[in-house]
Amino acid sequence: MIDISQINYIKAKKGFICDMDGVLYHGNKLLDGVKDFYNWLSDNGKDFLFLTNSSERSPKELKQKLARLGLEVDEKHFYTSALATANFLKSQCPGGRVYAIGEAGLVNALYDAGFTIDKHNPDYVVLGETRTLNYEMIERATLLVRRGAKLIGTNPDTTGPTEKGLVPATRALISPIEMASGKTAYFLGKPNPLMMRIGLKMLGCSNQDTCIIGDRMDTDIIAGIESEIDTALVLTGVTDMENINNYPYKPMFILDGVGDISNK
Repeated sequence: MIDISQINYIKAKKGFICDMDGVLYHGNKLLDGVKDFYNWLSDNGKDFLFLTNSSERSPKELKQKLARLGLEVDEKHFYTSALATANFLKSQCPGGRVYAIGEAGLVNALYDAGFTIDKHNPDYVVLGETRTLNYEMIERATLLVRRGAKLIGTNPDTTGPTEKGLVPATRALISPIEMASGKTAYFLGKPNPLMMRIGLKMLGCSNQDTCIIGDRMDTDIIAGIESEIDTALVLTGVTDMENINNYPYKPMFILDGVGDISNK
């Protein structure tokens, strides 16, 4: 599928932006070849960032999760859509109020950015991945948006990979609020160029010296293409060879998994 000259081209990059879900793990299962790939990054002094559209966990929690799976990674190597969302809202409305629907990673990022939680008169309704969404939350969010609160999604993913299979993600969860309020959400996270620019700044690398590795054509690969970053699609997550042709663009490289980089 990929020859040694292409692998060597990827290996020559100084920086790597890697998705997590579907690239490093499915749920609580570390994928084959990931340890070898991580060791290769570390041993060769590569700059790398694990940049995830998931808003559930903070960098500290992601560090702890990977440690449970057998990888010791410093917090500085993580950036999430929750952090991107909080930073964006801070630039738009410092000290504002939000009604947040999501897990601790999102709520804590908003608190750290100076926002207060307000269920009655918020400036924004913000939704990220959550397993506790219910009708009451959808109803409240819809009414708040209809009264003038701006609707924000942490990422545009409709599904996310788990060890059980694909499950609903932010775009799917926020759609009832969009439909009932008549308002369209603004999404942070990939492929939003704001997140990619932050990722490059954190790496300290130019786009020409960087490769983005992901499992999704509609977020990871298009984010790289639109940011002029070389792209590598792995087939360990959402996208398989059968649906690549559903998109009017293609990745530069296709890998069975990240282990292809370190093991060839």
